[in-house]
Amino acid sequence: MDSVALDEAVAAARGGDPEAFGQLWQELSPGVAAYFRAQGVPDHEDLTSEVFLAAFRQMRRFTGGGSAFRALLFSIAHRRHVDWVRRQVRRGPSVPLDELTEDPCTTGSAEEVALAGLGEERVVALLAALTADQRAVLALRVLGELSLEETAQALGRDVGSVKSLQHRGLARLRRKLSTDPYPHGVPGRLNTRHA
Repeated sequence: MDSVALDEAVAAARGGDPEAFGQLWQELSPGVAAYFRAQGVPDHEDLTSEVFLAAFRQMRRFTGGGSAFRALLFSIAHRRHVDWVRRQVRRGPSVPLDELTEDPCTTGSAEEVALAGLGEERVVALLAALTADQRAVLALRVLGELSLEETAQALGRDVGSVKSLQHRGLARLRRKLSTDPYPHGVPGRLNTRHA
């Protein structure tokens, strides 16, 4: 969806058009879910739904176009992630019910599961090398497609610190990739278009 279509969908959703809400969900929810996955949140789908519910509740009061709405979503997502981290610290580790009661007939073969997990495992391993602040900045910039200003607003930081965190995070990822570019035979690729 281009920026004009996104602006139109936001305007229609502000007016209560249910189809526009669906368009916004379809267009923007994958990025929000990817942000949560990059942050290591296992229940990323639940948090993504919470973010959209919170944003949709604010639609009648919301002013701005598609870019401002995207920034609002990722500001909410960042706050939800902070809340999630706090809950994890208080509660300790947990195992989702799905993993305890998984039906072996509904899963793929061991080979399929292993191959599917390699790419995500590689990304998680790379992101684990970053500080939490660097990971948040890169996730918002790359997955959320936010500008420097929007990222700074979402994180409650100034633009200079966001630039610095982004630069240091990308440098750390480059070093990590140069020392171990293809673990387990899986090619890695770093998109630096936001550098």
